[in-house]
Amino acid sequence: MIRDGKQKYAMLKNEIRQALIEEIDFTKELEEQELLELIDKEIQKFSLSRKISLEDRTKLRKEVFRALRQLDVLQELIEDPQITEIMINGTEHIFLEREGELTKWDNSFESEEKLNDIIQQIVSACNRVVNEASPIVDARLQNGSRVNVVLKPIALNGPIVTIRRFPDKPIDMKRLIELGAIDEEMAQLLKKLVRAGYNILISGGTGSGKTTFLNALSNYIPSDQRVITIEDSAELQLMGIENLVRLETRNANTEGCLAITIRDLIKSALRMRPDRIVVGEVRGAEAIDLLQAMNTGHDGSLSTGHSNSAEDMLSRMETMVLMGMDLPVAAIRQQIASAVDIIIHLGRLKDKSRKVLQIVEVCDYRDGKIRLNSIAEYDYTVEKLIRKGELENETKLQAAGIKLL
Repeated sequence: MIRDGKQKYAMLKNEIRQALIEEIDFTKELEEQELLELIDKEIQKFSLSRKISLEDRTKLRKEVFRALRQLDVLQELIEDPQITEIMINGTEHIFLEREGELTKWDNSFESEEKLNDIIQQIVSACNRVVNEASPIVDARLQNGSRVNVVLKPIALNGPIVTIRRFPDKPIDMKRLIELGAIDEEMAQLLKKLVRAGYNILISGGTGSGKTTFLNALSNYIPSDQRVITIEDSAELQLMGIENLVRLETRNANTEGCLAITIRDLIKSALRMRPDRIVVGEVRGAEAIDLLQAMNTGHDGSLSTGHSNSAEDMLSRMETMVLMGMDLPVAAIRQQIASAVDIIIHLGRLKDKSRKVLQIVEVCDYRDGKIRLNSIAEYDYTVEKLIRKGELENETKLQAAGIKLL
């Protein structure tokens, strides 16, 4: 009966789901097994009047459970470890990224109303709000996946949901070496720089692996230090640090809750006696607060930002500082040169692999410019990271008793 088409199957699934919604007492919390038993009974009722194969019963059981307790058709994708990105463009067009390749999924949502229900389920779990009055929001799933939602009237072709799925087990530097993102020599150099308290910015385009690399670098932070992470939507998975404080921004809502921004959190973090501050991403006026934190005794702070190169990251920092404070460009450049020690630039190559393309030392401010020292650059002809120079400023290494050789 069901094999006559997807539409009939979807109708049957919806009928079973609706019957259960009417039957279940939502004032009581049902255990997973209890809900599955109710689903089995309902499928059995429907099978008395319709021919439902054993295969379809099993499929219905799983999908109705997902629709009631989890994220409906999305749950299958979220549980697939090979999928790194899910892009939902309205109810009909769902695209997936597996191993760097984009493909269209042959499934869809039964209605826009159902997709909106799932969106509300996701954002409410993070104490976020999204609606026509506030149609854009960042959220996260229970497994740490990052979620961005854009609704009508901003999104013209229906609700748009983008989910970035992170590995269940955080990728460490050893794994990045195995993947060819960086070589052993440069990884060891970065390990020493992090331990010694060099302030590091990680730059790159969308999907270049900035958050993954920041996580890997964070593993080198000494475990006895107090670290505060600040993010729009919590994604970082710092391991092995007991004295860890995780802070997340909050949007304003109609109930009178005021917005709490990255700037607010950095200012508050400075009063929490941090050894290091890790900001998930700087994209606006909070850049001035991060620079001030780096310049006031919080050595070893880390952050990421969007840019096309290490040099471009400096220009972006200037622009972001000007968003929050009207300062002479010379003063901004002096602040950047004094605060930032190292910029690591990442990129995504044509074969979809993610690589470290530049490691640059920020030396000083001279003659109106920030002077840079190239430590390593990716050579496209030999397809590997090539050592270009030596670190000039070894003061922090010496203070920490760490030798490069």
